[in-house]
Amino acid sequence: ATPAAPEAPAAAPAEPVAATSAAATADVQEAPAGESVAETSASSLSPIAAAVAQNAPAAAAGTPIPSKWQAGKHYTTLTPAQPTSVGPDKVEVVEVFWYGCGHCFHLDPMLESWKAKNKPAYAEFTRVPVMWNDVTKAHARLFYTLEALGKLEQLHTPVFREIHVKGNTLADRDPAKTEQIHREFLKQHGVSEADFNRTYRSFSVENKLARADQLTKRYRVTGVPLMVVNGKYTTDVGMAGGEPAMLTLLNDLAASERRR
Repeated sequence: ATPAAPEAPAAAPAEPVAATSAAATADVQEAPAGESVAETSASSLSPIAAAVAQNAPAAAAGTPIPSKWQAGKHYTTLTPAQPTSVGPDKVEVVEVFWYGCGHCFHLDPMLESWKAKNKPAYAEFTRVPVMWNDVTKAHARLFYTLEALGKLEQLHTPVFREIHVKGNTLADRDPAKTEQIHREFLKQHGVSEADFNRTYRSFSVENKLARADQLTKRYRVTGVPLMVVNGKYTTDVGMAGGEPAMLTLLNDLAASERRR
């Protein structure tokens, strides 16, 4: 498989695509703004999700956003603001990503460094896999399987490298073959077949996939990687003006949402 070039965010198709294990990433169209898909309507929310939306974060009393950052240019304000999954003393920072995205692969070590060295203590970082089509959903299932097995920290980077360095897309047109590919990959990394089978289609994984699907719609994700700050602001590398600028912007947006 040929990984997407890190210089320009990649685009996902408006319609779901099926990918062979030799060319899953090739089904994605490149676009200047990121791995993108035709905008998804947020109107198809479940009644439960719609009710949760009423609990979106209240107005914060944090530090004003520096004037060098302009709404509509460097970041977008989500309307309505979306609910978060953190405590009242925390600010949620979400990366919406896809394992098959070359730009997500390129950004990942920078995010890891930011998490370790520059992320504010009050900011809580999490990842949400995008749910556009069969391929992205297969990779999302792998992500949540790793999380449920307690292997995410250990194997998150190896999954990226398996796809973008070794050329194994970890996906196939046949869902059964995709599952077997994932089983074999995790077996190589010390996960027993019994643990894999118990987890891969578990209630917990299914619930998290459903939530990721809702968030893909709620955040109106048309490109990845996409950063979402406290359910209120979205930005990406292109909007911010590069990776270092985006990380600074994340801190400034998080500071503006911090409750005193």
